Amino acid sequence: MTRRLCLAGIFGVAGFVFGGTPILAQAAGQVAAPARPWLDTIPAPEIVFTPPEAIEHTLSNGVTVFHLKDDAFPVMDMLAHFRGGFSYLPREYYAAGSALPTLLRTGGSSTHTPEEIDEFFEARAVQATFGGSGEAILSSVNVLVEHLDETLEVWGAMLKSPAFDDDRISVWKGQEVESLRRRIDNPTGLAYAEYNRLMYGDHPIGWEMNEADLAPERTSADAFRYVHGRVLCADNLLLGVVGPLDWEELEPRLEALMADWPACSEPLELPPIPNVGAEPGVYLIPRPLNQSTVVVAHPTDLRQSADPEYFAAQMGNTILGASGLTSRLSQVLRTERGYAYGAASLWTTPRRYAGLLGVTTQTRSETTIEAIEAMIEVVESMASVPPSDSELGDRIDEAVNGWVFNFQSAARIVSRRLGLRAAGLPDEWLTSYLDGIRAVTAEDIRALYERYLRPGEWVILIVGNPDDFGGSLEALGPVTILDPDAGN
Repeated sequence: MTRRLCLAGIFGVAGFVFGGTPILAQAAGQVAAPARPWLDTIPAPEIVFTPPEAIEHTLSNGVTVFHLKDDAFPVMDMLAHFRGGFSYLPREYYAAGSALPTLLRTGGSSTHTPEEIDEFFEARAVQATFGGSGEAILSSVNVLVEHLDETLEVWGAMLKSPAFDDDRISVWKGQEVESLRRRIDNPTGLAYAEYNRLMYGDHPIGWEMNEADLAPERTSADAFRYVHGRVLCADNLLLGVVGPLDWEELEPRLEALMADWPACSEPLELPPIPNVGAEPGVYLIPRPLNQSTVVVAHPTDLRQSADPEYFAAQMGNTILGASGLTSRLSQVLRTERGYAYGAASLWTTPRRYAGLLGVTTQTRSETTIEAIEAMIEVVESMASVPPSDSELGDRIDEAVNGWVFNFQSAARIVSRRLGLRAAGLPDEWLTSYLDGIRAVTAEDIRALYERYLRPGEWVILIVGNPDDFGGSLEALGPVTILDPDAGN
């Protein structure tokens, strides 16, 4: 089932830092010898990394193209970024908007059946991707230069004139029906989806697929064509091109690609601003499980921007719970108290509306209440106990040292450039982000949490078995029982 795990997305993949004396030295009861003094006398030039820049061009129909020449391999990467998705459309198009990337890939085109496209890609080793969210639809192809022209023709037809094969729609719909049936079998996904719905209500962020969304009129080929016509039109498109061909060789190919691409019939209106929040207290989804999934958060008005507070929030969130086993949350919940294998924190910072500040974990049923109390204690301590020099220094070093991986391939450079432009961020955002992170101080983080934390206003969601909690949930706040099968 298609999900937008707004909570899960920001937890990310935590990195683990291991230090100390080498294992073999420990085993031998030895102490590692210090580096020989003469190593420090060897002159070394300063390492300066200057990432390559994509050149911006404009086609005759106004479509922006970012081109980065890369001679490393005889391969071309073509990237398409369409602004728009189900978030921009009424609820009745949620299913079609969610499934659109899948059907673009599997549903055929006006010139090729789904089977013919599969055979074409396989015979030429074309790597094609289609994906998206409520905010954008993305696609790319990776192909040898010798097959570029015919691949552009096929890829262009898939994007411009998809067939939306009825059999492929039925396959997708059947998978969604089965996902709905199995929804309660995934407590983590259920918790995140229900928390989004609780906090964002009848807004695209809070939408979750239900039976009404899968009604025949909402999953017909006509519904897909409507969404396609509103989103995959030229006015919403940004293109990226990477490979060994010069712009002079690419421009006529791209002009031919865009020659019959329709303009948008009308501009997409920005998604509505949600009213973020729910009444503080405990929201319980009873399930006969031996482990509870817990989300604890409240709204916050901090937005993504170049303001120093934004960068302090990034570092504070990393120290609190986004740095894996080295985080404050993991140290307390895992190492000191043994409540959970791990825990994570979140501080979402949308550009147009309020985000969420909070924490999440999974814990044994009998330690549910204690784990929640411990998480709240740790996050609220951020307002009174600033990070140590090592806590902040290590996290900044990790951010700075990892910065170069934003540029580890030419295709990634162009993809990020497309994303920045679509998000309305300046082209130099990555560089200014690094400067902002370097400037964060421990007091900045403490003062930020003091300003934005709302003790006593936590919205706590639990998926678990209340018979085994070993205490009273009312101690955490008023309790509301949720029924996720009631629909949204």
